[in-house]
Amino acid sequence: MMPSQRSMCPPCLTTMQEDYNQLRPLSYPNTDVFLICFSVVNPASYHNVQEEWVPELKDCMPHVPYILIGTQIDLRDDPKTLARLLYMKEKPLTYEHGVKLAKAIGAQCYLECSALTQKGLKAVFDEAILTIFHPKKKKKCCSECHSCCSII
Repeated sequence: MMPSQRSMCPPCLTTMQEDYNQLRPLSYPNTDVFLICFSVVNPASYHNVQEEWVPELKDCMPHVPYILIGTQIDLRDDPKTLARLLYMKEKPLTYEHGVKLAKAIGAQCYLECSALTQKGLKAVFDEAILTIFHPKKKKKCCSECHSCCSII
């Protein structure tokens, strides 16, 4: 983190619902980093990362870095969630699944968190801020000013 600098980072949440396909890209300009999230207990959301989210972001904002985030890690061991997944013949996604996908899509890194327990949550936002100021892959075009940022 940059201790001597203040940053405003208002997050903007979007959804992959088809109704928003035309509207969603309107929220992308001036974005410095994307947080691409999937639930570790929802394999469909994991597959949507590579099938839907990354192609859209590469098409609309190819020079903006992104971080892959596995969410709901508190549910990996939840009996009701495990029973539901077993019924659907699925399993929770592992940390290794996330790392593999992050490499495949060219993400800056892979992190996991739980909004419920707040485990890993601070690390997600710290990494987002660090990525804005020090991306691991060079951006081909730079923003004029990094005094404020947008995280989507």
